[in-house]
Amino acid sequence: MGNYYLMASNATPEMYQAIACLRRLADAFQRRRTQLASSVGLSEQQWEVLEEISNEHFMPSMFARTRSSTPPAVSKTIRQLVDKGLVSVSLSKSDGRQREYVLTSQGKKTMAKLRHERELAVRRIWLPLDRERLRSFVAFGNALTERLEQYAEEDSDG
Repeated sequence: MGNYYLMASNATPEMYQAIACLRRLADAFQRRRTQLASSVGLSEQQWEVLEEISNEHFMPSMFARTRSSTPPAVSKTIRQLVDKGLVSVSLSKSDGRQREYVLTSQGKKTMAKLRHERELAVRRIWLPLDRERLRSFVAFGNALTERLEQYAEEDSDG
């Protein structure tokens, strides 16, 4: 049945090898993010929120929406970051109905360490790679991503 499926769908072994490679690559990125976050005592979710707060104009509801999360889940993560002494929350000076989220000095140090570690990894892993192969990878990756997004959009419409 397995060989028949390959012939019937016109799929080639290279297609399945590419899918397996992509899955392996995604898993490797996920493991590395988990390692990086853990190296500074954070979960990945906490790191994402901390990074977003460091970019200023953080809005928990907007963050939740763009991450397919819920506002209560984001609020819980913010409370954890406050408890760790990485974030402070205060009422906005310009609009008392809004809250301002700011990294504490410890939060800034944590973000600096995360960014430094990420930069070291980029230099060690990506810098030695051939630029032409990287350009080819980017072009292929963008084309594949567009196809996947288009397929997902079509699939959700019908």
